Amino acid sequence: MPTLGYALFATRWLQAPLYFGLVAAQGVYVYKFFNELWVLLLRCVSGRATETYVMLAVLKLVDVVMIANLLIMVIVGGYETFVSRIGLQGHRDQPEWLSHVNSNVLKVKLATAIVGISSVHLLQMFVDVHHTSRHALLWGTVIHMAFIVSAAILAYMSGPMARRAERAHPAERPAPQAPQAAAPTATPFPAQRQAVDAGPSAREAAGAEDRVREAGFPMRRLLEEFDESHPRVYDRETVARLGKLDFVTARENVVFVGPPGTGKTHLAVGLGVRACQAGHRVLFATAAEWAARLAGARAAGRLAEELTDLDAYPLLVVDEVGYTPLDPAATALLFRLVAHRYERGSLIVTGDRPPARWDEVFAGPSVAAMVDRLGHHAELVRLDGDSYRTRRATAAWAERGC
Repeated sequence: MPTLGYALFATRWLQAPLYFGLVAAQGVYVYKFFNELWVLLLRCVSGRATETYVMLAVLKLVDVVMIANLLIMVIVGGYETFVSRIGLQGHRDQPEWLSHVNSNVLKVKLATAIVGISSVHLLQMFVDVHHTSRHALLWGTVIHMAFIVSAAILAYMSGPMARRAERAHPAERPAPQAPQAAAPTATPFPAQRQAVDAGPSAREAAGAEDRVREAGFPMRRLLEEFDESHPRVYDRETVARLGKLDFVTARENVVFVGPPGTGKTHLAVGLGVRACQAGHRVLFATAAEWAARLAGARAAGRLAEELTDLDAYPLLVVDEVGYTPLDPAATALLFRLVAHRYERGSLIVTGDRPPARWDEVFAGPSVAAMVDRLGHHAELVRLDGDSYRTRRATAAWAERGC
């Protein structure tokens, strides 16, 4: 039976040629667009283009573009939904809608696209009303209203369907703890009992708060609280994409680089808090603290077990790389951490210099190998500007007349 199931599941690849056929249709519309544009330019240059003609021609070009947009939505979204995942995690041109597309969302987007195309067609008919029969106008309007009603019904139905899907596929739960010695069953504290009685949403919120506390963040910061106007160099689109946490599920890394006070730790903590809220376990520590933790495990003869225990945390944050020089032994321990996490879990690293200059603060022969493994699947985010803390202190001193 499993073999039969796998065979049936493999039949989804029969749809792949259909999507490649739509790619060919996309090429036809590209040709049609430039052909219409060339005719429009020739008539404008020769003075044979009336205002009505130009308006109709432009609407026709808009119509072609909207149909092409509909095609690419079906090609990319449909292929990923029904055939195979497209590995675009971390790509700077990844469409915003692709990260949360499914068959339900795709149907709603297609319906709204069809309404837009129908609107352009109806507008063309009204612009060229002198050459359009009343019968055609009537039925064009009726068909357009039918599209609108259908899209509204589909959008209304998508809400309950999405909620049922969320209940059927709950968010990722924290990894189970290692079994411990038997202990008597503990009676929940009143606050815990209240969270249990309140239902799944309250339990999930309580679980997120537990994960935030377990992470050991030095402060609680949210991505929404970050002052985007402060850094002179700041890639908000990349940070917004990272906020979707695709890099965590893809086991990729993030490196924030910039001078002190530009918000690197704020962004690292903000991503960590969001990961906790999404159901991921997170651990936060500075580079020196990670080196000390691993050194203690090595001294106890359980370094390998410590690294394996950290696999229960999909995301680790290594803060303040470069602020404290580390000797070859500490560098070798951090290399063990990075090498063990390679394609197994995600790291967020903050530092005052890019990984290519880590040899200035790390000692030993393992620096190059550590940088190679960390940067293979990593998003580098640069920040530049004056220190936020210094700016606030200077403003406070100015108010006091210092």
